Amino acid sequence: MCGRFTIVFDSDQLMQRFGINEIPFDWRELYNVAPGQKIPAIIDDKGERRLGQLKWGLVPFWSKDEKIGYKMINAKSETIHEKPAFKNLFSRKRCLIPADGFYEWK
Repeated sequence: MCGRFTIVFDSDQLMQRFGINEIPFDWRELYNVAPGQKIPAIIDDKGERRLGQLKWGLVPFWSKDEKIGYKMINAKSETIHEKPAFKNLFSRKRCLIPADGFYEWK
């Protein structure tokens, strides 16, 4: 599991690689992306790829506390389709998170 990751590539590379037409926010390199931060995410919008920002973490629909999202940052591929927090999202709500490195925080 990784608790942090990096996004240090050029935005032009991202746009060319994934067929993105525009970046609707100020692009900057991120060397220490942590849960709870806004991160770039590529989504499918009616058959066209679009880049936006999402908050890293998952707040399950039954949770009353948004802070649980800082803990729910990883899912095991073997059980993602079974766990209540992930199974519906896994089949319907997907995105690409562009990253070029990951590591575990102390």
